[in-house]
Amino acid sequence: MQAATIAVAASKAAPPAQVQVAYTIFGIGAYGVYTHLAEGEFSSILTMAVMFQCLALTLLALQVLTKGSAAGVSARALQLDAASLCFRLSSTLWLNGYLPVDMTGDWLYQAFDLVSLALVCWLLYQVLVVRRSSYQQAEDTMPSIPMVLASLLLAVPLHADMNSRPLFDVFWMAGLFVSAVAVLPQLWLVTKTKGRCEALTCHYIAVMAVSRILSGTFMWHARFDITCAPWVDGVNHAVWAILAACALHLVFLADFAYYYARAVVAKGITGCDIEMNCDNFV
Repeated sequence: MQAATIAVAASKAAPPAQVQVAYTIFGIGAYGVYTHLAEGEFSSILTMAVMFQCLALTLLALQVLTKGSAAGVSARALQLDAASLCFRLSSTLWLNGYLPVDMTGDWLYQAFDLVSLALVCWLLYQVLVVRRSSYQQAEDTMPSIPMVLASLLLAVPLHADMNSRPLFDVFWMAGLFVSAVAVLPQLWLVTKTKGRCEALTCHYIAVMAVSRILSGTFMWHARFDITCAPWVDGVNHAVWAILAACALHLVFLADFAYYYARAVVAKGITGCDIEMNCDNFV
């Protein structure tokens, strides 16, 4: 796969005020959670990660509402987001192995994941039912089911044992693997539609990347506390699998992140779209 060349284009429409409100609410909420509920505990960075994921999906929902169209939204990517959330919630709703150790791990972490899952279901309903006429089904062709199956197969030998329940340890790891590749159908749709990416879709992708950075940072600091049944004495394969999954998501977004940052600097936080010249994209 040859990297696409990306160019920045000015948005044709003024950014909706709702976007600025969404950023403000989530920013204040994140600050309040960290300083008051979590009392500055480092583990709350994992809760920040699911808050940013919720923000990303909120921005995508705002795009569908403000544009009145499902154009540019990948149902395949949303299906992967839904699978990832369901895998994770199967563990975190009743087991403590992969939760923050501060107060936010008691209910807030799970609440944001449930809200995110509700947003994904709403978006899928909008894309596949309500606004199906504007959904670019012919271009949204990257299959999602093989990615889910591959994630499950990889999770079986690579899972940690923080829950001490192998099935749900596998589900949690599969959720992490699915989340790492969930962005691919969205990027594929962008390339198949002559490289046009709406401003809010750009923010959805970028904010989701911030979520992965935060969770990856937590996993890096917690690497000595993550346990597994090792294949080779002294080698914790689960930690390496977790960190590799977090890094892989960012590798997929390397080019996009560079030009997205340039667009934000040039046009403001909600004032730009991105266009990709995909002639050489295979």
